[in-house]
Amino acid sequence: MAYKFDKNAHSVFALQYHFVQCIKYRRKVLDFPEIINELKSRTHNIAESYGIGILCIETNLDHIHILFKAKPQTEIIKFINNWKSATSKALRNKFREQIKDKLWKDVFWSGSYCLITTGQTTLEQVKKYIESQKDDSV
Repeated sequence: MAYKFDKNAHSVFALQYHFVQCIKYRRKVLDFPEIINELKSRTHNIAESYGIGILCIETNLDHIHILFKAKPQTEIIKFINNWKSATSKALRNKFREQIKDKLWKDVFWSGSYCLITTGQTTLEQVKKYIESQKDDSV
């Protein structure tokens, strides 16, 4: 497997992660293009503020897949927690009418998530898998 390395002043690295986050109770909330576009846009903005590069991002009705690269010093858990909080608040506020019957209280994301390093497969395989998750009915 050939790696494309990133560089810091004193290191080279290839750190890619596959992140999967489900909607609370697996509710089918990601069913409007406006919600999906807002979620993707905010994800790119938040990732950029952490020095994280989004390689691929796609949604299904009840979850999101994000393939990203990070630096060794990136605090991944802080990024994930900030992303969950910021996107939850923004989507609940901006799309209150579209999601009010599907989610209640101040919840949007499930408390648990999946984070996988991609070292055991090629990035192209992961990208194809994530791209296949798109729900074309939206």
